[in-house]
Amino acid sequence: MSVAIRELDKANPADQVLLVQLVDAYARDPMGGGEGLSADAHARLGAAFAAHPSTFALIAEQDGEPLGIALCVLGFSSFAAAPTVNLHDVAVLPAARGQGVGRQLMDAVAAAARERGACKVTLEVRPDNQVGRGLYESLGYRLSALGGQAYLMMEKKL
Repeated sequence: MSVAIRELDKANPADQVLLVQLVDAYARDPMGGGEGLSADAHARLGAAFAAHPSTFALIAEQDGEPLGIALCVLGFSSFAAAPTVNLHDVAVLPAARGQGVGRQLMDAVAAAARERGACKVTLEVRPDNQVGRGLYESLGYRLSALGGQAYLMMEKKL
């Protein structure tokens, strides 16, 4: 499959709409929670993403039609004294799955991270997402650990 990967233009209103559409499609998928974006998130996501200084997204397309998205957030590693890239969302539309689009997006994220001087790419994955975990592991991703102890993802909603 001939796929083009490009960085989303945060200043382009059409790209902001595309971002919302692709993230909503992911949120409607069982691996994304199965419910779609809330009305509030749907209304605010494009502009909020564009206004955030440390976000970037990559879009996979074929003949101008979107196939998938990788939404990333820059962070910082105190232990490495270098930037990090958190792959916050990666999704491929159902019709394009199984054709290598996810792998191409993941490779493009790694390249974009290197261009930004990042020391690592991090991501979260559901334990039951066997397809995603298989892809990530085949690309060299491993459980995050420090001192032999794996990290647990925690949150506090505000």
